[in-house]
Amino acid sequence: MEMKKRINLELRNRAPEEVTELVLDNCLCVNGEIEGLNDTFKKLEFLSMANVELSSLARLPSLNKLRKLELSDNIISGGLEVLAEKCPNLTYLNLSGNKIKDLSTVEALMEMKMMKRKRKMKLVHLKNMKKRRRKRKRMRMRMKMKQAQSWEREKRKWASHT
Repeated sequence: MEMKKRINLELRNRAPEEVTELVLDNCLCVNGEIEGLNDTFKKLEFLSMANVELSSLARLPSLNKLRKLELSDNIISGGLEVLAEKCPNLTYLNLSGNKIKDLSTVEALMEMKMMKRKRKMKLVHLKNMKKRRRKRKRMRMRMKMKQAQSWEREKRKWASHT
């Protein structure tokens, strides 16, 4: 189902000005961009667009009351600066499962207007990133090394007792 049709279904005979939550998960967006969502959703506080093959946030309308944004399992790789200007009250952002390769992409978002207005993001999910995988591997290697070192110590203790 396309995003425009899904938005019409989710409205359930309500005006866009009345909607506070909108879940558009698993619908299709055309050309990787947002369609059907506009500035009339003035009271929108929660928006979920998980797994919609979204690649760009350029067509995101101004959503001044938006606090929670779910964008997991898309193909977003950058352009997050748009969130700082279009969603100034954002406190929760889930970007897990996207094609973000560089933490600098997210750091730019954190350093912009949200920090200036002292509205810090409370939670940013970034699972499935290459850097995190490397960090986990390093942690596992350190754990294995510590286990090997403690095993060697135990062997030496036993050898000295016999």
